[in-house]
Amino acid sequence: MQAEHIECGDLSGKTIRTLQISRDSGEGTTIQIELTDGTSFSCTVTHSPCVTASHYRGGPGTPEVLRSYEL
Repeated sequence: MQAEHIECGDLSGKTIRTLQISRDSGEGTTIQIELTDGTSFSCTVTHSPCVTASHYRGGPGTPEVLRSYEL
């Protein structure tokens, strides 16, 4: 199981010089922070595709879902 959050304690107390948010060449958004001490921090946020499908029996009224699939 992956962590629910990331603690970036080494950035505490540092001063931000610039902050830039941009879309990257893939399907994500990149946050780039330049700090006054000459270091930088970057973070990319992406959303992976989710595939859902269902096998169902139609007819009058609400279809009966026989099985659901998710990838």
